[in-house]
Amino acid sequence: MNYPDESIYGKKADIISTVEFNHTGELLATGDKGGRVVIFQREQESKNQVHRRGEYNVYSTFQSHEPEFDYLKSLEIEEKINKIRWLPQQNAAYFLLSTNDKTVKLWKVSERDKRPEGYNLKDEEGRLRDPATITTLRVPVLRPMDLMVEATPRRVFANAHTYHINSISVNSDYETYMSADDLRINLWNFEITNQSFNIVDIKPANMEELTEVITAAEFHPHHCNTFVYSSSKGTIRLCDMRASALCDRHTKFFEEPEDPSNRSFFSEIISSISDVKFSHSGRYIMTRDYLTVKVWDLNMENRPIETYQVHDYLRSKLCSLYENDCIFDKFECVWNGSDSVIMTGSYNNFFRMFDRNTKRDVTLEASRENSKPRAILKPRKVCVGGKRRKDEISVDSLDFSKKILHTAWHPSENIIAVAATNNLYIFQDKVN
Repeated sequence: MNYPDESIYGKKADIISTVEFNHTGELLATGDKGGRVVIFQREQESKNQVHRRGEYNVYSTFQSHEPEFDYLKSLEIEEKINKIRWLPQQNAAYFLLSTNDKTVKLWKVSERDKRPEGYNLKDEEGRLRDPATITTLRVPVLRPMDLMVEATPRRVFANAHTYHINSISVNSDYETYMSADDLRINLWNFEITNQSFNIVDIKPANMEELTEVITAAEFHPHHCNTFVYSSSKGTIRLCDMRASALCDRHTKFFEEPEDPSNRSFFSEIISSISDVKFSHSGRYIMTRDYLTVKVWDLNMENRPIETYQVHDYLRSKLCSLYENDCIFDKFECVWNGSDSVIMTGSYNNFFRMFDRNTKRDVTLEASRENSKPRAILKPRKVCVGGKRRKDEISVDSLDFSKKILHTAWHPSENIIAVAATNNLYIFQDKVN
C-alpha cells in the first residue's frame, strides 16, 4: 500500500479520537480531543498524472465542541469528539453528526465561490447608505470570489444523556438516528432537537445491582427497524423496534460460552466488547474485544462463525496491561467495502488485517519511517519467546503508549485511514 498524505500535529488536544469516510469516500473526517473536526477532500485525478490517484488534502477545519461545565453535578464536560457520522449527500452541501460526551451536533459543510454585489441600501463595505443619496436602482449581481468552505451548526441535540455518549448511528431511513450511552439508547428525529425517544434502558432500580453497561450500538444498514448494541459482558443484543417501543427485550442474543480453561482474573475485562459493526451486506456483525475480532452470522446466536486473534501474545502480559490501564483501551474494527477483509488496531502503532476468504492475516505498522510517499508497507512479526529473527520485534519491546484505536476504510476502494495518536496516515493499494 502507498501513502499519499499525512497531517502532523503535536499537542494532547490533537490526539485523534475518531475517523470516518463519507458515503462516497471523497471526504474523510477526523475528530480530536480538542473538539475540532478536520475534513480532508480527495483531489481529482489530473490528466497528466494518471497513476497518482487523488490524494487527500485539508478541505475544512472547524471547532465542533467547546469544553463545558455541568454546574448541577460539578463536572467538567470534555470537548473531545467521540464519534462522527456522515449523512448521505442529498445536495451540494455535506452534513455530518459529531458528538462529545453529552451533546450531538448536526453540521452543514458547504462551499461559497460567489458573493452578491451592488446592493441598493448598502455600500460596498456593508454600511447603510443615506436614502437621500440614492438616485438610481441597481440590480445586484453575483461576482466570483475565492472558494470558501463554511461549516455551520444546523441542529444541537442536547440534555438527553446522563452518562457519556459512546455511539451515534444514522438510520437507513435518513430521518432518524440514535445515540447510546452506558445505560440508555435514544432515538432522535433530525428535525426535532428538544426531545428524543428512549428505546433501550438497562439502568437497574438499584444502581448497586448494575452488572453491565452498553459499549456500542449501530443500526442495520438496510432495515430501519433493526439495531444492535454490545455490552461490557461480551454479549450482543439485536433489537427490533417493531416488536415493542421500548426494546428492553431483545429479539436475538449473541454470546459465546466461555472456555473454562482460559478463565482468569482478567476474563471479564477482556471480554468487554469495544466496537460492533454490521457488514455492508447486513448479514454479519463484527465485534472487537480486547484480544480478538469475531464475526457473527445474524442467524446463529450461540457462537461466532469466525474468530481472529489480534494480539494473542499479550495474554501473558495482562497483569502489566491492567496496571498501566491499557487493558481498558477501546479498539475499533472496520470492514472493507466488500466485507471480505477486516481491519483493527493494536499497540506499537501496529494494525491488523484479516482476509476472510484466504484466512491470511498481516500486521502492518503506521510510522513516520513508513510514510514516505510510495513507500511499501512491510509486514511485521512479533516474537513471544526463544530466538528472535532479525525482522521480528520482541513482545517485551512493544510500545504500549503508541496505539491505533481508530481506523476507517474507503467504502469502495482499498484506501485506509489510520489514526496513530496525533498523526493521520492514509495508505492505498499501489497502482500497477
